[in-house]
Amino acid sequence: MSASQPQAGELRKKIVVAFTGATGAILGINLLIALRHLNVETHLIMSKWAESTIKYETDYHPSNVKALADHVYNIGDMAAPISSGSFHTDGMIIVPCSMKTLAAISSGLCNDLISRSADVMLKERRKLVLVTRETPLSDIHLRNMLSVSRSGAIIFPPVPAFYIKPSSVEDLVNQSVGRMLDLFNLDTGTFERWNGWKKD
Repeated sequence: MSASQPQAGELRKKIVVAFTGATGAILGINLLIALRHLNVETHLIMSKWAESTIKYETDYHPSNVKALADHVYNIGDMAAPISSGSFHTDGMIIVPCSMKTLAAISSGLCNDLISRSADVMLKERRKLVLVTRETPLSDIHLRNMLSVSRSGAIIFPPVPAFYIKPSSVEDLVNQSVGRMLDLFNLDTGTFERWNGWKKD
């Protein structure tokens, strides 16, 4: 059963959201908007190249995107609450996730707050979703994906769902965001689900 707004007396979900410099910034932006509508507490980390990608690919400014989150951290702030397993969250989504960030997580490098927070999710056995953006994939990419998957992460390439017969890129983005949040038992209600072949 999918959840939406928390019930009276129920604690708000907390989800860490990270943007890297890979293409697909609109996925992360729409994810933050959806989480706000669902009253989920968001903790945002944004890399330097993520800010550049946002400005290049969208009409948003990074400051507008940061305003969508409840809490925003500098990528170099290794003392942030989310860098510790003692700070409870319900999981983390890295969207989009670059191959550089994937490699850092796979190796346990923890050289910035994104890779450290991801490492916390793995060691605490919390949900970690990596919305990987790259094609084609090299052996190195595939090995890193397999490595983090075996450690408990979920690899989520934002593959277009053409069965929804999209009329816009926004339709495809909403479907991908909805499926990401399905993994956290959150229902955006903004995309069409598969219900079998439709007869004419």
